[in-house]
Amino acid sequence: MFAKEALSYFAIPLPDRTEMDDTQMRAQAREFYDRMRRRHTVRDYSDRPVPRDVIESCIRTAGTAPSGANHQPWHFVAIADPALKQRVRAAAEEEERRFYDGGAGDEWIKALEPIGTNADKPHLTVAPWLIVVFAQRWGTFQDGTRFKNYYVPESVNIATGFLLAALHHAGLCTLTHTPNPMKFLNEALGRPASEKPTMIIAVGHPAKDATIPSVAKQKKPLAEILSVFD
Repeated sequence: MFAKEALSYFAIPLPDRTEMDDTQMRAQAREFYDRMRRRHTVRDYSDRPVPRDVIESCIRTAGTAPSGANHQPWHFVAIADPALKQRVRAAAEEEERRFYDGGAGDEWIKALEPIGTNADKPHLTVAPWLIVVFAQRWGTFQDGTRFKNYYVPESVNIATGFLLAALHHAGLCTLTHTPNPMKFLNEALGRPASEKPTMIIAVGHPAKDATIPSVAKQKKPLAEILSVFD
């Protein structure tokens, strides 16, 4: 993406300027909140297919996220192939069994009880798509030499947030899954050592009998998550 000879600053006028009055801003902010508060993490999926171009559009949205030095240190792998999803599930469940069989402390396991999770991850094969998020710890110039990426976790986390919002906006449900360790994903998906897998996102439509844990509806009030100095 970057060439050594092109590392210079050049300013252009702000494109895509948006002008709203205060009333319009309030309406847009409330509309987006109303949409996002209906986002739920879902573990029960139908087998209804999701078109590839929908997934591509949502990942394209993730690619517009801000990043350290604009290096865009992320890569997304979208998986619909049943055999590959099964391979990912088998490896993820192996790690999860270690987690639930003593790898996690008692406090962590206790904290998960209201969520109702366990080592079985059928959503990894039932959901029509898995999206694996990779963080690129370093990049390469066109001549093959390395360059450092900056604020990689922060940049990738922002892009992942964009992706989740885009998928929800497209009418889809998601589940974020973080087996630890996840190094098996590099081998399974042919990704280089410069990339670290950070998350598996199951994507699809909810099953007709889908449920969520009641605790998931308990969100902290604004007063607990916001401090204002004006």
